[in-house]
Formats: sequence, C-alpha cells, structure tokens
Amino acid sequence: MEVSEGSASGNQSYSGSPITNMAQDYLLTILLLLPIDAILSLSMTCKRFRAITSSDTLWKSLCKRDLGSTCVEALNSSNNHHQFPWMRLYKQVSQMDSVCCHKLLDPHGDLDFPTARASHSLNFVSDCLVLFGGGCEGGRHLDDTWVAYIGNDFRRMLKWQTVHSGIPSGRFGHTCVEMGDYLVLFGGINDRGNRQNDTWLGQVMLNENSGVTFSWKMFDVGNVAPPPRGAHAACCIDEKRMIIHGGIGLQGLRLGDTWVLELSDSPCFGTWHEIVTHPSPPPRSGHTLTCIGSSRTILFGGRGLGYEVLDDVWLLDTCQGCLRWVQIVYDLQSIPDGVSLPRVGHTATLVLGGRLLIYGGEDSYRHRKDDFWVLDISAIPYITLQPTTVSSKKMLTRMWKRWKSNGYEARPRSFHRACADRSGRYLYVFGGMVDGFLQPVEPSGLRFDGELFLVELVLQL
Repeated sequence: MEVSEGSASGNQSYSGSPITNMAQDYLLTILLLLPIDAILSLSMTCKRFRAITSSDTLWKSLCKRDLGSTCVEALNSSNNHHQFPWMRLYKQVSQMDSVCCHKLLDPHGDLDFPTARASHSLNFVSDCLVLFGGGCEGGRHLDDTWVAYIGNDFRRMLKWQTVHSGIPSGRFGHTCVEMGDYLVLFGGINDRGNRQNDTWLGQVMLNENSGVTFSWKMFDVGNVAPPPRGAHAACCIDEKRMIIHGGIGLQGLRLGDTWVLELSDSPCFGTWHEIVTHPSPPPRSGHTLTCIGSSRTILFGGRGLGYEVLDDVWLLDTCQGCLRWVQIVYDLQSIPDGVSLPRVGHTATLVLGGRLLIYGGEDSYRHRKDDFWVLDISAIPYITLQPTTVSSKKMLTRMWKRWKSNGYEARPRSFHRACADRSGRYLYVFGGMVDGFLQPVEPSGLRFDGELFLVELVLQL
C-alpha cells in the first residue's frame, strides 16, 4: 500500500501500512531479499523508505550481497577504511563499460623478472602473484616459480622471488587454480611432447622476518586421475572442489571429458572422479572455465576437433547438488561486433560485478586480439536444464558487451595469462604469443612476450 510522504514526516507513526512500523533492522533484512528495481521503487513511496534506501548501511550490504564480501573488504582496505561511497560504487559497477591499462615497469631495470613465455600459469593468492612454467623460444618448457607480494597496493613495484626446490617438472599448457589459500596445479606438456596428469599443491607463506616464501608438494590423489593432457581448462567451484575439462591428450587427440577433484579436510589428499552428463561441451583445447558464483561455472571458446575456433558458451550448474552442463545458444550476428567473438588462447576472468572479462586470444586465421569483452550471464532472466536460446537482441546486447580500452596499448596476444586481485577491479596480465616484428623472431612469425601490465576497471568514485 502506498504511504504518503506527509504521514511519514508528521508524527512518525507510519500508520499507513504495518511494514512501515517495523524496526529498521527488520526492514533492512527484508530489503536485502529484494532485487534492486524493487528497492528503488520502494524508495519513492515515503520519506522513511527513502531514508532507509539511501543509507550507507543498506548499500554496503547490497554491495556485499551482489559484489561479494571479499571484494567489499578489499575495496574498503584500498580506501584506507575511510567512508566509502557504497551507493555510488553500486551504480558505477552497473554502468561500467571501459578499462584502463597501465604498463608495470622496473624504473632501474636491475630487479629480477620472469622471462618471456606463453601457456604458463599466473595466479593471485594470499595477496601475491604466483607465476609458474610455460613455454619459451625453441619450444622449450620452463620449470621456474616466481612470487611477488602485492598486498593492497595494486601498482606496487613488484619484487619477484624465485622458488628453487621441490617444484613440479617443467611444462606448459597446465592449469593452476586458487582454492582458498592454496594453488592446485594439474597436467601440462613438456618439451618432449609428453602429457602429464600429476597434481601439485602450492602455498604462499608470509613471514615478518623472511618475507614471502612459497612451497610446492605433490598432491596425493590415490589411484584414480584424469588421463594425461595439456591445454585444458580448469577452475574451482568452491574451496574444496576443482573442475577440469578437455585439452589435448595422448596422440594429440582433443578431449571433451569433465573431471572434478574433491579435497579432503586435510590439505594433502584429494580424489578425482569423472562427471558424465548429456549434453556436454564437445572436445576442445585452449578454452576457459571460470566460476562466476557459488553454483555456476562458464565455459567459453577454444579450438575444436576440426581445428575450428569456437564461440559457444556452456554453463555448469551445481545449485541442485548435481553437476549438469547447459548450453546457452545465441546468434553472433545479433551482437554488435559479435563476429570477432570466436577465439582460442584467451583469458576469461571473474571481475567486479560478477561479470566475465574476456581478453585477447586468436581466431581461426591466427590473428591475435587485443579486445575486451564482458559476458554477463545475469542478463538472462531464466536458465533451465535444457539448452537455453537467447534470441532477444536487447538481452544479447546486455549479455555481451565490448568494452573500451584506454591507456597503455599492449600488443595483441594469445596464450597469455591473467588474474584479478581480491577486489576484482584490477587484473594482472603477463606474457603470451605476439606478432614477431621485433627480434628475436620465431620462424612462425611469432614471438614470446615478457611484459606485465595492469588492467583497471574504470570507476568514477
């Protein structure tokens, strides 16, 4: 029932409706169950609702609900715990449409720095960047591990340290996934073409006296493990489960299987088991898997059995307690610039606002890309267990958006790696394959890149 502003501002009895007589804590609890549009509509009914729906307390809680507690804590820390404009942040996040790139340089050139490489791993864990392995010139693999502390200073001059003992054997095309305070590494290919299927656990340790240290140890998974592979995709779906899909197996065959690793309560043992469902994504390599929430994981792109470059989107839904793949079908022609979407060797990173930021990669002609695309699954009002077709052009333009890029112009690249900090506002990008117009040049006309740059999501706070 509508309540006039006059009754709300008069004797403060709010007698127009029982809900207006509720204690503010109860009203805040109810409001946090509503979508934003409903909250904004309520704000126009009376002065009390207008005051509550304008409160910093409500909007900070809404940011925690929709952006995540970890993100809110990180943003608050970066603001030195001063009063943060939570309502403005929420509005800005919903309207984001651009990034700004910054090259991270060593001004003196005298610090150790990871060498140029591609198909490596790069993770943000325990406020540190961790880089491992990859391939370099001459088709050789690398077996080095690099760690750099960042903390809350996203533009900090990085001091990389190397780990010299107890490391996995050299490889490229492996995956390395953050699971709580740990990294879980699986698979990869060495420079003799051998596929791996070993599982490793990595951990950062911060010590006031010794600084940052890092250790690897072989993970005990018993007698069952996925077949050996490289160029597969992986992500965690919670702090105890990791999923892998596809890749290039023995004899160069592209795979289409899905496996889940479940960690025990003790961080030294886990078990693998295969998930067999129909339908499921076709075999591929060079694709991405990204968890966008506690029950949803997105698979995008890659190279298929016929060497074609793909643009399909699959959703792995775990909300009902069982894992099921659902394809999200859409028409490229209905998306502005959509013909450029098919790609392999890209990155897809969960960023602020629960969106997927897709960067770089290459098309079927091996043309490398430098564009930024955002995939927003929340634009689809309903997703069933059957293939979901998105035919509305308005819905498609909300689901797929190409973002503008300002600042440093990095070279188009593929098979690079990217990871986001705890806030989801800053991405670190390192390495990859770029066009070989500088020496040394690979015979294929490609070269390995060794630059590190920062991608900042533009907010006017």
